[in-house]
Amino acid sequence: MMSRRWLLAVLPSLVSVFPMHVLAAEPWAPVDPGRMSEVIKVLASPEFEGRSPATAGEDRTVTWLIEQYQAIGLEPGGENGGWTQTVPLLRTRVGTPSLLEVGMDGSSVRLVSGKDIYLSTILPNERIQLSAVPLVFAGYGVHAPERNWNDFKGYDLRGKIAVFLVNDPDFEAAPGEPVAGRFGGRTMTYYGRWTYKYEEAARRGAVGALIIHDTAGASYPWSTVIAPGGETFDIARDDKAQKPLALQGWLEGEAAARLFVRAGLDLKVLRVRARDPGFRPVELKGMGLTVDAPVAVARLQSRNVIGKITGAKYPDETVMYGAHWDAFGMSTDAAGKTVMRPGAIDDGSGIAAVLEIARAYRAGVKPDRTVMFAAWTAEERGLLGSSWYAAHPLAPLAKTAANFTIDVLQMAGPAHNAFVVGAGQDTLQDDLAVAARDQGRVMQPEARPERGAFYRADHLPFARAGVPVVAMMDMAGPYDLVAGGSQAGETWLQNYMKCYHQACDTWSASWDLRGAAEDTALVYAVGRRVAFSHDWPQWKAGSEFAAVRAETAKERGN
Repeated sequence: MMSRRWLLAVLPSLVSVFPMHVLAAEPWAPVDPGRMSEVIKVLASPEFEGRSPATAGEDRTVTWLIEQYQAIGLEPGGENGGWTQTVPLLRTRVGTPSLLEVGMDGSSVRLVSGKDIYLSTILPNERIQLSAVPLVFAGYGVHAPERNWNDFKGYDLRGKIAVFLVNDPDFEAAPGEPVAGRFGGRTMTYYGRWTYKYEEAARRGAVGALIIHDTAGASYPWSTVIAPGGETFDIARDDKAQKPLALQGWLEGEAAARLFVRAGLDLKVLRVRARDPGFRPVELKGMGLTVDAPVAVARLQSRNVIGKITGAKYPDETVMYGAHWDAFGMSTDAAGKTVMRPGAIDDGSGIAAVLEIARAYRAGVKPDRTVMFAAWTAEERGLLGSSWYAAHPLAPLAKTAANFTIDVLQMAGPAHNAFVVGAGQDTLQDDLAVAARDQGRVMQPEARPERGAFYRADHLPFARAGVPVVAMMDMAGPYDLVAGGSQAGETWLQNYMKCYHQACDTWSASWDLRGAAEDTALVYAVGRRVAFSHDWPQWKAGSEFAAVRAETAKERGN
């Protein structure tokens, strides 16, 4: 319960962000838009060199974050009583293949790397060497027992390369097809993500997996697929972990169609067949992929930065807030010029929000549960810092009540609406809608659910471990802004997307962070309810993450 003295002290800043009628309804955080702007300005400055992991920019970022945590008054939440958690990383970069072809009946078809096919690997081997490895089309590569769906039907993928379609089995389904709506229609499930498909192929012993690209299903063009230039990051895996694929990558859509024709198959027909529950894998008979390509391998170390407030009643139970500190660092453009991609909004804004939330908790009495504040590394390389934590938690995940992840906030002022990413997953999202209403706003589902935003931020490793989550991502749709309405919101979003992951994602003095402050306070309010209680948020029936959480119910006493 907040003291009256504390409330009176923060009332002026609250009134500047929120209408008076909501103050009685929710313990809104004293979020300072100006302070958030200054945090982003610092993180996006040249001194931090774009905050790439395992660089001098990381060293400066980690030092600065620890200073902020100490100034706020947090306790160290990292390893061995410190502020950090070491995250060992593997970086691979596939070079130009000396041999890359598909053979069939004594003839071969050369493939052009970057044009017809994109290759990567997360095995720490200095060469990819495959000789005439058989190809098999395995539909969407989905095994979802809770949806009564299995694309594999017992087919043995060992010693083969699986070829998959992108997205979910019902993404292209017409009304009346057996699969229509089974995977949420245009709303992507985790089964639609390329990462899941690679993992499923590895679990089944495949040598490799190639995903057939199409812009609609992937939600991005071929140019986005090939942009990393063969570079891939992964967390360092121990001997007990699932062995990754020797080769993973993409086939350009038209190139894939031509290969299927050579195998006597029609990819358009197979797309339709793959949407039937009775589909079985189809071999590209006599067709094998041969690859000989060098791989540059480097082992690196990075750090998560973690602070906490130990709970007064239930210290072994945790509520977590997080955002990623990393961006894309320094690189050389086509003209040979060194450029910095500073990641001001992505995700300097999330770090600013986490720091404001930490200040709000420290301004009041101790929460019942422990509250952790995490700044993750290597999100832009594949959610690696949060994935490492989920595999090596510093607080029991079975007793982590909730994870709140903040990744990109809008800079265009107060709004009449807010967005929930991955609507219908858990009860925390219901709480978010109630809190938004108490703010005088309307909570809406994300505008483009086919992009699968729910599976593209640091909350995902926690969801996969069964922890209920909320993702605050202001790219989820155009905001209905107080100044200018939906059209102004769409204009801001489109302008920002031009700078997404680019050098122009820089700090601006012209920003209006009152909208970002609203969203920050929204996440604080929902998390605070959980932190000052002994209730356990729940996954909704049908969520692909509900079964994992159910396995640890006894540890929570429910």
